[in-house]
Amino acid sequence: MNRKLPYFVVNAFADKPFTGNAAAVCWVEKKSLSKDLMQSIASEINLSETCFIYEKDGKFTDASLFGLRWFTPTNEVPLCGHATLASAATLFYKASNHNSTISFETASGRLFARKNKDYITLDFPRNDPEPVAATEQYEQTLNELFAGTCYQKQVENTQISHSAKKLVVQMNKEFSRTELESLAPNTSQMKTTHDGSLFKGVIVTARGEGKYDFISRYFAPWNGIPEDPVTGSAHTVLAPYWSKIFGKDEMNARQCSKRGGDIKVKLRDDGRVDLNGFATTVIEGQLMVPEE
Repeated sequence: MNRKLPYFVVNAFADKPFTGNAAAVCWVEKKSLSKDLMQSIASEINLSETCFIYEKDGKFTDASLFGLRWFTPTNEVPLCGHATLASAATLFYKASNHNSTISFETASGRLFARKNKDYITLDFPRNDPEPVAATEQYEQTLNELFAGTCYQKQVENTQISHSAKKLVVQMNKEFSRTELESLAPNTSQMKTTHDGSLFKGVIVTARGEGKYDFISRYFAPWNGIPEDPVTGSAHTVLAPYWSKIFGKDEMNARQCSKRGGDIKVKLRDDGRVDLNGFATTVIEGQLMVPEE
């Protein structure tokens, strides 16, 4: 016998369909799913993230606390910003949850989402990066990241967030958005430079122009994601990083993947960061999964 799960695909950090970052959201009632089944579902859907919302203290329509887990096509991850935004959007806009703030119990602790007039604010822990010593593995990763270009000469700084397992590669002032968008790293070879124990993803970032304070792209082959279109968790690293450079706590960011997306970040005094973004649901239906 099959079990039916409400299922959505949401474009996160997007105010129109087929932009931003797509995440699949599955609603799971109190009878849980096994990790193996969740991983099989995520592999079948094959988006960068598939997440599972669990009822904790009420129904999807009225509860303020939920469980939340995130899976790439290859493994479970401890934090995903865009899938959290997508999850909140389904509760606020599809379940018509009446609470202005909902919270999620996750592997990264308690996360919060606030409903505003036309966007959602995610309340996440900040993941400050720190200087990293050059090693052969880091150099090999950069070689594959900038394969076939001379861009490696424009690297100004590298830092690592151990809590988020993300490497930050900051380019110099001369590095343009056009150059960032043209970057075509050898992600399959990047994956061979280490086993993922050092970091799970690489953020390439540079100063922005116009309304954007900074811009970025994010590559995570160690999580089975050659490039993630718009990455909330990366901005929990980028927000404190660029704040130290610019001397301000509120900034506008653009992730310059092909789909692209905007995130407004705000560092708070309590050691957390607000990520503001839109979300657009593009698919709504049911998943048929086997009873366990």
